Amino acid sequence: MRGLKGRQHTDGAAEWSVVSQVVPYLWPEGETSAKLRVVAAVFFLILAKVATVITPFFYKYAVDAIAPMEGGEIPQIAFIAAPVALVAAYCTARVAQILFAQLRDAVFSRVGQRALRRLAIRTFRHVHALSLRFHLERKTGAMSRIIERGVKGVEFLLRFLLFSIIPLVLELALVAGIFAWHFGPWFLAVIIGTIVVYVFFTFRVTEWRVKIRKDMNEKDTDANQKAVDALLNYETVKYFSAERRESDRYEGAMIGYENAAVKTQTTLAFLNLGQSIIISIGLGLVMIFTANRVLEGTQTVGDFVLVNALMMQITMPLNFLGTVYREIRQSLIDMGDMFTLLEQPAEVQDKPGARPLRVTEGRVAFEDVRFHYDPERPILKGIDFIAEGGATIAVIGQSGAGKSTIARLLFRFYDVSGGRITIDGQDLRDVTQESLRQNIGVVPQDTVLFNDSIRYNIGYGDPDATAEQIEQAARDAAIHDFIIGLPEGYDTTVGERGLKLSGGEKQRVAIARAILKNPPILILDEATSALDSGTERDIQESLHRLSENRTVVTIAHRLSTIVEADEILVMKDGHVIERGPHASLLAQGGSYAEMWRRQEASEAA
Repeated sequence: MRGLKGRQHTDGAAEWSVVSQVVPYLWPEGETSAKLRVVAAVFFLILAKVATVITPFFYKYAVDAIAPMEGGEIPQIAFIAAPVALVAAYCTARVAQILFAQLRDAVFSRVGQRALRRLAIRTFRHVHALSLRFHLERKTGAMSRIIERGVKGVEFLLRFLLFSIIPLVLELALVAGIFAWHFGPWFLAVIIGTIVVYVFFTFRVTEWRVKIRKDMNEKDTDANQKAVDALLNYETVKYFSAERRESDRYEGAMIGYENAAVKTQTTLAFLNLGQSIIISIGLGLVMIFTANRVLEGTQTVGDFVLVNALMMQITMPLNFLGTVYREIRQSLIDMGDMFTLLEQPAEVQDKPGARPLRVTEGRVAFEDVRFHYDPERPILKGIDFIAEGGATIAVIGQSGAGKSTIARLLFRFYDVSGGRITIDGQDLRDVTQESLRQNIGVVPQDTVLFNDSIRYNIGYGDPDATAEQIEQAARDAAIHDFIIGLPEGYDTTVGERGLKLSGGEKQRVAIARAILKNPPILILDEATSALDSGTERDIQESLHRLSENRTVVTIAHRLSTIVEADEILVMKDGHVIERGPHASLLAQGGSYAEMWRRQEASEAA
């Protein structure tokens, strides 16, 4: 995808940059309630860890209370609290661990979900603000995967950075302090040594696995893109009996994903084995030390149990360290891709202080307009024309002449490379894009509908329209009778991209949508070129009604549809080579007259 691979979020500085962009969602400016929730969540987190660390002590005291010391002497602790009370305290502490952990999650849930919602909306809006050039070059499947993984990455980072890494560090510090205070420096040295070796091994192996996981993600993205591409082009696949070919392409991509996934799983087994060996060695050493002290009479059986419980207690979070670290690294990569997408600049932006477009007459003027997608290949080379308010201008020419580019520039999907375009004297670059597009309607050649009801698709022209207004627009577009003849009427779902409707039906929905929008300026971009002549005649009547009292720019393929235009522009190689009304152009005997003769001969045949 264009521009999305320009920056790789793999080095430390870039990763911290990603984290810094997430922090404001965790600690939102001006939202006291959200900040209080974060503070409360951290408070419950600390309480949960304190409860976790003291739980083994109740276990130790309970063991000491029921285990006589050498010579049958009952430990002093038995006189302080009965074994039953100690067991009850042990159980209460275990419940407290869960209670505080669940309270932490419940309190933080609103903050986390709100952060995800805002980030998802920010990304969605930004993608829609990007230029047409970006969307023509993007891959839908790959981009949707980037957004999906990026949002999930933020969710993972918010939860595990706050509720896994920080608690793990806190718990390890508390346990290390207990070993130093209760058992002595040798025990502390073993614990610290075990943790250091464990963390070093985990991080090194995980770094290796992150590269493998990244490769697996790329294979996953590739397979997903091929699947989405094949589904979007379902009809084309059928036309060419290419189901097997597409299946083979998808299988080839999935084989690559399978191999990467197997490698990921194999290295995970290696990581888990290495972690178990390190922990087992550390556990064995401290238990040997404690067993010797118990035999010497300097420590109790409860201490032996306490050592084991504490080691098991730090083993559980440490066992997840590799997974958490790997997922955090992967989340940073996924988030990096998403933030790279967010950093894609919008090619067309409103000027500071841009004003809303005011349409009085609807006069459209192209003044020496030049444009190129690529500087080496100019498309428009100085176009001049004026469409007076209420007039109809038709633009014709061979493919590649620049006809559709005129419509795109009028919508300001791109900015002109030279010259200017004005509406009622206002340069399009000086007005807001939203107000510009609110005042222009379009009936495109290829009408793409939302996978929703017919009512929704017509109502898209005016979200505030009533059911009666929607039905009236459908009547004006001559599609009302067809709609009410459907089993579900206006609530009929049109399918992905409107595939459940015919080309003519989709065009009528587009016309109804434009009628409902009621714009002062209308673009007809080869609106009937893909239809049969019978359907075209019916739709031309609807288009004629739609064009009344509006400024119309028609991009035409069939010349018979533009004979009544006030002016016809004949384009070739980015220039207007002829202009005038139909009769005048025929009388000139030039390119237009030749095109007219060829089309008449073709239709007669």
